[in-house]
Amino acid sequence: MEMDDILSRILQIQHRLMASLPDTVRPYLDALDIGDRGALIVGPRGVGKTYFLLKTIKNRHGLYVSLDNPMARTAPLYELIEAAALKGYENIFLDEVHYSQDWALHLKAAYDAFPQLTIWASDSSSVVLRRGVADLSRRFPITHIPLMSLREFIALREGTLLPTFNPFDGDSQLVSRILKQINVLKLFAEYMQFGFRPFFLEETSSYLDKIINTINKSIEADIPYLIPRLTDNHFRLMQAVIAHLGGSVIPRISVNAMCGRWHLSKEKLHQLISVLERAHVLRIIRKKNDRTISSLGAKMFLFEPSAYYYFTEDPGTRREAYVTAAAMASGFEVWATKDEREGDFIIDDTAVEVGGRNKKKKGADVVIRDDTDVLYDDVIPMWTFGMTY
Repeated sequence: MEMDDILSRILQIQHRLMASLPDTVRPYLDALDIGDRGALIVGPRGVGKTYFLLKTIKNRHGLYVSLDNPMARTAPLYELIEAAALKGYENIFLDEVHYSQDWALHLKAAYDAFPQLTIWASDSSSVVLRRGVADLSRRFPITHIPLMSLREFIALREGTLLPTFNPFDGDSQLVSRILKQINVLKLFAEYMQFGFRPFFLEETSSYLDKIINTINKSIEADIPYLIPRLTDNHFRLMQAVIAHLGGSVIPRISVNAMCGRWHLSKEKLHQLISVLERAHVLRIIRKKNDRTISSLGAKMFLFEPSAYYYFTEDPGTRREAYVTAAAMASGFEVWATKDEREGDFIIDDTAVEVGGRNKKKKGADVVIRDDTDVLYDDVIPMWTFGMTY
């Protein structure tokens, strides 16, 4: 196929996608402003990266290309960008960039060859991008798009955009004003079940199935680009790890048991767990001084807390998964405590215990409680961790 034909068909797809963009947009994306000529946009699948690219290019003279489309891979990436630039396009937005062979080399060459051209690339797996960013970091700063916050969910669900605040600041007056405006605990319960990605707007009843499909796609479509020569046994093991963690009240795995059952080395298991973490399938919480490359951490959670509903109704691990996810997305450092008698986690410099409405703080500085609406004493309502962005 001639390059002109390829560009023409890509442009048709772009117009078709732009015509079908939903009217609602998550507040995080609405406020996101990338001023760089080069950008790498990363985040979990389904958080709105494609929407953001299409929404942005709608008001520019540019070309959106999804590189998971086989037609877009019929020519080397540099030649595709070159042809678009020579046709006068001023902006090239490349989605699912890891599908293009040697993409990092091609991006760098195109960026240097066309100094008036804006080139943004996005991908669902940060590890894919990290494999090639060593020479790109100066030209292509990385922008991370997190899972949706409770505040965003409320904005999309209720049409009310509440102010942001730090849950550790103890602004009881602001919390009281919010409680007068909306039924926070009801919305938080809904959010925990189906509110972490904007596709809940399509149909809440199918949200869990979509989350499981998203996890499966991350494993089947992303991870093979990161580890060569994966076998069926490796795929089955990764699914087994997810199922085990999803239904376990103890968020850990037994390395010896897993290796014995699945007939693989500890080194291979560590490698598979590492890519599950980097591909936004798992979240590993380590102790502060744990710098070991092969460490599996102190606690291991599913990346999205709502996924636990697929496996169990027990809220214990789901609560811890949420607090760590929300805190990390908000920019806090999160560590496991050295001694569980001191609490569950260290968030920045604060020791926290996580649990239900009757949870005691033990030796922690504060307790983060579910099913609690107001701030008081050393108690922080869990829902407030969803108000940071």
